[in-house]
Amino acid sequence: MNTSLDAAGGPTPPVAHPPVPDVARRRRVARLGEAGRLAVRRLLWAVPVVAAVSVVVFLLGAASPFDPIYQYYGARIFTASAADVAQARQALGLNDPVWSQYADWIGGVVTGDWGISRAYRQPVVQVIVERLPWTQLLAGVGLALAAGLALLVGVFAAWRQGGWLDRIVTALANALEAVPAFLLGLGAIGVFALALQLAPAGGLSAPGDPLTAGGVARHLVLPAFVLAVSQLPWLILAVRQQLLVTLAEDNVTAARARSLSERRTVWRHALPGALLPYVTTLGGRLPEVVTGVVLVEEVFSWPGVARAMVQAGLQLDYPLLLALTLLATAAVLVGNLLADLAVLMLDPRVSSDG
Repeated sequence: MNTSLDAAGGPTPPVAHPPVPDVARRRRVARLGEAGRLAVRRLLWAVPVVAAVSVVVFLLGAASPFDPIYQYYGARIFTASAADVAQARQALGLNDPVWSQYADWIGGVVTGDWGISRAYRQPVVQVIVERLPWTQLLAGVGLALAAGLALLVGVFAAWRQGGWLDRIVTALANALEAVPAFLLGLGAIGVFALALQLAPAGGLSAPGDPLTAGGVARHLVLPAFVLAVSQLPWLILAVRQQLLVTLAEDNVTAARARSLSERRTVWRHALPGALLPYVTTLGGRLPEVVTGVVLVEEVFSWPGVARAMVQAGLQLDYPLLLALTLLATAAVLVGNLLADLAVLMLDPRVSSDG
């Protein structure tokens, strides 16, 4: 290490240089390699998980006391002849052993044929393709709104720990934890849609109106807000707790000792340390988000795949119910993977082998 002499004849301390660009680039490449290996491992692990879920759901459907032929015929079952019913059962493969039915279903999945939805009288793939974008829109906006509000409110609550804002926020968060999403939705409709008439009560557009971006945005406000509120309690309390931990760390104490403003200390030194656990918390909330979307879509008549799952369950639509269950499982696995990848890329202390 090179040193030089100062005016008094003593050695001057070495000057700290920024990392060499090649070194920084190699670090980024190595980090991307770790992220790629993590993604490959998780995706390979997801295959047997999804397969196991499909087997369980298929066996539960086969063990159900409800005969799918009744749902297939509907009211016509009472006028259909025994020969016609027997022929339909044979055509649908309902007389085959369970393992044979499952093998036929797997073969159809590989070729893109997920069966016919008995509730919607459409191919299952078509039902999902038509409704999945609306669910993605609602879930994306609701989760983004919840994440942003929770981060803002949680920071101010921890910053003013013990103050009136912290007490109110903590009390409301603990109270809202016990309120289900469908009850929040009904209350929001009663207050904002019926009493105040500030937002539509449901659907994508008003009856008879064409589907436009502005109309969809107006109808999205209330269900997205309800979905966000249903997730806020856990996220707010998580941000608050994580920030309280980082506020007691040595780097924050050192920042305060340098007479930095409290605002700068919180936002520049304490908050970054709380963000990484917060990202992990967001990933862990994805199963509850899926459940919340199901309830919110049903309350607000939102035409997404979550509402189709409810209809599939009510009408014993096993092909659609199986496909949507696997879709929800895959969504949770992918969401957790994305959260872990974000933590891996943001924190150099985290290893993909952990």
